[in-house]
Amino acid sequence: MSISQEKKMDLLVSFCKRRGYVYPDSEIYGGFANAFDFGPYGTELKNNIRDEWWKRFVHMRTDVVGVDTPIIQNPKVWEASGHLQNFSDPLVECKRCHHRFRADHLLEARQSEPGYDKEAPVDLKDVRCPECGGELTDMMYFNLMLKTSIGVREDAASVAYLRPEAAVGMFTTWKNIRDSMRVKLPFGIAQIGKAFRNEITPGNFIFRTREFEVMEIEYFVKPDDASRAIDMWLEAYKKWCTEVLRLDPAHVQYREVPESDRAFYSARSIDPEYAFPFGMNELGGLVNRTDYDLSRHQKYSKQDLRWLDPETNQKILPYVIEPTWGLTRSVLAVLCEHLDIDEADTSDGDKEPRMVLRLPPRLAPVKVAVFPLQKKDAMTSTAKKLVAAFHAADIVVEYDDSASIGKRYRRQDEIGTPWCLTVDVESASDASVTVRERDSMSQERIALNDVVAWIHQHII
Repeated sequence: MSISQEKKMDLLVSFCKRRGYVYPDSEIYGGFANAFDFGPYGTELKNNIRDEWWKRFVHMRTDVVGVDTPIIQNPKVWEASGHLQNFSDPLVECKRCHHRFRADHLLEARQSEPGYDKEAPVDLKDVRCPECGGELTDMMYFNLMLKTSIGVREDAASVAYLRPEAAVGMFTTWKNIRDSMRVKLPFGIAQIGKAFRNEITPGNFIFRTREFEVMEIEYFVKPDDASRAIDMWLEAYKKWCTEVLRLDPAHVQYREVPESDRAFYSARSIDPEYAFPFGMNELGGLVNRTDYDLSRHQKYSKQDLRWLDPETNQKILPYVIEPTWGLTRSVLAVLCEHLDIDEADTSDGDKEPRMVLRLPPRLAPVKVAVFPLQKKDAMTSTAKKLVAAFHAADIVVEYDDSASIGKRYRRQDEIGTPWCLTVDVESASDASVTVRERDSMSQERIALNDVVAWIHQHII
């Protein structure tokens, strides 16, 4: 079935709501712009991606440790990091329809080259509102930090901020990790958590929201080891996308960011990008942040954040290589990549979209579904014993005995369940079940005593 990219995105959004992956937030009150609830299956998918990431980049490495730092930190942290001064987007507003836009996005749409956000304002006199063609205001800068207050009084002393990234918490805990964990360079600190940005123009479903989750590593190295380290993390990023997310390499690019577009502290930046239906956009980032962060926090905190090199007996400020994976964006990329849409016949002879979510088994929210062919005591009893066996083996299973067997298969195909097991009339005599594989739709008989181990072996 040939569909436009815009149509695919519409179908994906409706599929996510219909099948319990992602719902509009606060929908009973009319919704809340660009806020979403992850449903039961969406939560499982997100958790599976998160757990695979933690296993690969923390548990399976000897040079990375994990932390969990607060969303709200001492306000001085954001002054030291430069976020209060520099973390802003260029904003313009239409004088006619009052829609607001990021100026750099409008320039990119015209294939122009925006300057760094602290340079002189870009001349937008020839750019019109993309919504109504109206004249735009002069450019102003809009800080992305979400402000809150701490304590009973709302005054200047109570002002705090929700973190716009997880990285800063790893820099402020660097000294404690250095002193307590007996680590040696190079080593990394990993964290998964939520971040918040007061985006001017959020959109594209869950791609750009004001609340999102990231998976980040701050990898501390000697300055002369930074080039090797960023290349090492680039290869790790590529393997993650192909081996775990199972993204087609043709759909992913790793764009070297030119010096004119990099953050001022970056010695090298690479943007991993995925071909979403709405265009090639970032999955995360990979940056050589040099010693900018530790030097700033050392200056503002008056603490010695240097590392003692045992080989030279000299203290140095490490450079930091930062690979970042957007967890929320990874969920969206996986859904876009593996949602297969074709056509199926309807009862009245028409065609309708048929969807199969061909998720990699290790990411699938439900690994196996168990069906009794009929609602008969023997079949139902055997099926429920199988479900209990999967529970004991910590394999996520779903039991379904409603509707025809074909409709049950179709339902699980859409959810993304790799295997369906059917307990039928022969199961009582041959002590086996029919295993149906989602993608090939092939079927085979597996002994009841072996089926749990068989599923466990095939979850890759």
